[in-house]
Amino acid sequence: MEFSHTPVLLNESVDGLNIKPSGIYVDGTAGGGGHSAEILKRLSSGKLVSIDQDPDAIDAVKQRFANNENSIIIKGNFSQMKSLLAERGIYQVDGVLLDIGVSSHQLDTAERGFSFHEDAVLDMRMSQSGPSAKDLVNSLSQKELSRIIFTYGEEKFADSISKGIVKYRQEKPIETTFELAEIIRNSVPERVRRAGHPARKTFQALRIEVNHELDVLKKGMEDAFDLLGPSGRLAVITFHSLEDRIVKKTMAHWCQGCTCPPDFPVCVCNKKPRAELVTKKPIVANSQELSENPRSRSAKLRICKKIIENS
Repeated sequence: MEFSHTPVLLNESVDGLNIKPSGIYVDGTAGGGGHSAEILKRLSSGKLVSIDQDPDAIDAVKQRFANNENSIIIKGNFSQMKSLLAERGIYQVDGVLLDIGVSSHQLDTAERGFSFHEDAVLDMRMSQSGPSAKDLVNSLSQKELSRIIFTYGEEKFADSISKGIVKYRQEKPIETTFELAEIIRNSVPERVRRAGHPARKTFQALRIEVNHELDVLKKGMEDAFDLLGPSGRLAVITFHSLEDRIVKKTMAHWCQGCTCPPDFPVCVCNKKPRAELVTKKPIVANSQELSENPRSRSAKLRICKKIIENS
């Protein structure tokens, strides 16, 4: 199956990197190569490193950029980009783009087990390796399942859903997306079912846990910032509030200067900002993109620029 993915906030994110034709850039979440293709268009002698942990994505970008001498493709997780690039002799870059979350291909390929709209084995692994969502729902305690669903799905019925999961698996293991979706449907009040499919938040929570997405985002941002040279830029696209909160908080920390109490006559901490915000507020999709790609409706883009070397 062809790896199809419509890149979100394409021009806004690539413009935000302020591409230098001879620069070195990283697309940490290559997917189908949409953002990578736009970056490559703007390079002359520069290089683009496209990283993805999904074997399907790697196959797609290898085929797409097979004849492009500016393209370097690496299979791996963007949270390890420093070591992945060091193995290839790259220790500093001019910009990094991260498009966080599940791709259209992963959602639309039923057998990947991400979607509650299609019946398939419950999987959700972006890397196609390690413990799956099926493993989690059949092994974790009710308390741990409730924590995951509440924390990562912001689901107020997490307790009743987790109890429903544990009760069901006492009779047989939970195998498929439809089985889990039906358990969730039967675990929430009727009024919730009428308001839209009640499985969305739980599926999101399990996907985040399976792929350790929030920890990966934190580590990936730190790796990306360490790699940036002076005036290098980091652009991050997120799709839900938990991710955006991490990006906003991390960039704000880099941009913070003196932390001395306000009543100190002079600064004694000597803390200086390491970055400045390029976007004071997140960039969101315009009306045209929203009409063409409904999945862009929750996307937020934040960009910062490094202003001093890492100490």
